[in-house]
Amino acid sequence: MNDTRTDATQWEHSPGPDVDQLLPQLVAHLRERRADLREQWARRIQGAHLLEAMTPQEIDAETTSVYDNYVEVLETGSVEALQQYARDLSERIIPRGVETHEVVGIVLLLRDVLARSLFEKYRDDVAMLNRVLDAYEPAANRIANTVAVSFVEERERVIRQQQDALRELSTPVLPVRERLLVLPIIGVLDSERARQLTEQLLDGIRQHRAKVVVIDITGAPEVDATVANHLVQTVDASRLMGASVIITGLSPTIAQTLVTLGVDLSKMNTIGDLQGGLEEAERLLGYVVSREEATST
Repeated sequence: MNDTRTDATQWEHSPGPDVDQLLPQLVAHLRERRADLREQWARRIQGAHLLEAMTPQEIDAETTSVYDNYVEVLETGSVEALQQYARDLSERIIPRGVETHEVVGIVLLLRDVLARSLFEKYRDDVAMLNRVLDAYEPAANRIANTVAVSFVEERERVIRQQQDALRELSTPVLPVRERLLVLPIIGVLDSERARQLTEQLLDGIRQHRAKVVVIDITGAPEVDATVANHLVQTVDASRLMGASVIITGLSPTIAQTLVTLGVDLSKMNTIGDLQGGLEEAERLLGYVVSREEATST
């Protein structure tokens, strides 16, 4: 029995011999006209005001690379190779500020430029033109779709990575003494950030074998019901891992909010300011806290 499955990394050719026969001719034509067609494409990109975040030299290098890869994929039909190239391209141009619509736009412009060249080449033979377009259009559309999807996926990955890095910077878990961690919270504490805060804190407790954690919320302007409850859950989770939690820096507004929301304050050890919280933490750890008195001469 013949295996009728299609290789996932190759184009899904339409029935008949035309595609296999015509694609090599099409690829040869596009390579022969490479310089002229790439120049037309570059002018179209400039006219459409795309890739303006990039320098002319960068645009020249990328359009050359994209053109050559585009034609190579038409020849080989390797979707896997195209996906890898699209990811590599995304890694290079996303930091330059290039947007998704620009990437989709330049690929569609290239598709149109190449299609126009086929119209010119076969305009005196309508039957052949139709056959060539039947071979070209499905492959070109698949390329455009694959590049767009790969770019969006890479962009989302970069955004998630940047968000994670910003959250880590905004909620650092600081080991200030053996078995003692401080978590200063600055800025708006929404439910997503509160969830990540808990994860970071629990990881820090395990990594540093902490026994006491001071969470300072002096820099948090407000706390809603969801975040307040999450804070209580964070305290409970820390206790399960063997660490006591001290909350410092409660503003009058946040304190009133917690009371109004009916948060179980008995689960929270609260101290007025960070200095007092650190002194209490050291006491819990068995350190003797002493103050040096000034001596008169």
